[in-house]
Amino acid sequence: MPDSGAGLREIRKVLVANRGEIAVRILRTCRAMGIETVAVYSDADRDSRHVRMADKAFRLGAGPSSESYLKADEIIRICKEEGVDAIHPGYGFLSENAGFARKLKEADIILIGPSASAMELMGSKLASKQAVAEYGVPLVPGTKEAVDDPEEAKKIALGIGFPVLIKASAGGGGKGMRIVRNEAELDSQMKMAISEAISSFGDGSVFIEKYVEGPRHIEIQIMADEHGNCLYLFERECSVQRRHQKLVEEAPSAILTPEMRKAMGEAAVQVARACNYTGAGTVEFLVDATRSFYFLEMNTRLQVEHPVTELITGLDLVEWQIRVARGEELAFGQDDLQINGHALELRVCAEDPVNDFLPDIGTLTRYERPELPHVRVDDFVDEGYSIPIYYDNMFAKLIVWAPDRSGAIARMLEAIEAYKVEGVATTLEFGKFVMKHPAFISGEFDTHFVQNHFSPEALQSTDRELTEAAALLAAYLHKNTRELVLPIAGRESEWYRKR
Repeated sequence: MPDSGAGLREIRKVLVANRGEIAVRILRTCRAMGIETVAVYSDADRDSRHVRMADKAFRLGAGPSSESYLKADEIIRICKEEGVDAIHPGYGFLSENAGFARKLKEADIILIGPSASAMELMGSKLASKQAVAEYGVPLVPGTKEAVDDPEEAKKIALGIGFPVLIKASAGGGGKGMRIVRNEAELDSQMKMAISEAISSFGDGSVFIEKYVEGPRHIEIQIMADEHGNCLYLFERECSVQRRHQKLVEEAPSAILTPEMRKAMGEAAVQVARACNYTGAGTVEFLVDATRSFYFLEMNTRLQVEHPVTELITGLDLVEWQIRVARGEELAFGQDDLQINGHALELRVCAEDPVNDFLPDIGTLTRYERPELPHVRVDDFVDEGYSIPIYYDNMFAKLIVWAPDRSGAIARMLEAIEAYKVEGVATTLEFGKFVMKHPAFISGEFDTHFVQNHFSPEALQSTDRELTEAAALLAAYLHKNTRELVLPIAGRESEWYRKR
């Protein structure tokens, strides 16, 4: 890390206000940058890897997040006592909590993330759409204000045309969301959406928009500094989902032309400018069958799937989050960024795809990571680890790189075969199913991939055609290989070597 110069804020000690693989990921970059680290943990995570990795670690409380990782005042107290300069919130927990961001500012602690006002603006689906509309960002036709009257909703829906989507303004993860295909369903679905929104978020505001049939979920990674520079770091395809939650991500998308990539990237930059954004963020879009794209939302934090962007750009996104938080200017421009190869990520979750992706708990009686070229595993577990019941059940991410998409698919299949996990059900076999499926191989799929193509019987079958297709892809590896792109700074970083 360069020495702090004029106008730069010192970040010599960082507290990672998170757990699991993302805490480990952040600690690795801090270590590579020579930054001292502080970890926090719950009783359930007392023996977790992030606790051992940090220079110091402090207990927050019992297992439930409300008694540990969401205790903002306790985290700030630890920061003050330990002389912490900055907090990295990772994703989830307090990462998009505007109140927490304001408390940090009052305590003179740097948040490695955007401002509280940017979080608030982009955290409201209604307010964010109103803001980006002024910047000419394409929006799905729909309401501009919250709706809670079924009769008004009916008029709006009839004007837009069915099917429509009712969506909680403060929602996420599919909660408070209802698809309405005709007028007869509208009243009951409206009441259910409002009730679920109040129950989940304490806010019953909903909006209505045209439902995009067969959409692709494509998001743009952006990075912005305090000096007016805002760049897009290309796209990630996140259409393979279950219950509106992503399972497989890739970069770049199989369907974007250079012209469309540029248009979506520039639109994402405009979204960031609409909220005066700084740091790393992700702008999510829906893409319809005609390849028209529409703003969906902005995530004001690091994403779970950020590694695929790192592998095609050679950038350490956590490093640049820290540099931007210090007040540094981005050291590269849009024209310096290039896509090198193709990357895929599979979320390895403790859940059973055969049983409707039901979460599983238990102890990892066997855990062996794949040791293969251009394969990265972001995890925090080892053999003997017991999956806790309190948190998200993703315990690892399997990420691969190859010169092109076919090679990446083949490499992912090879990595899945080499990844040995026993003791809990996982999504590894589901990942294999996806990689072998003709719809995924061809790139002709959408967010309904799971409901259209997946079933327990399909997972358990040994379809000969799929097996032959996989064999052909695997053969690709013997003919095509090349080295990963180096970071833009022109060096192989400590973070990359020890990833």
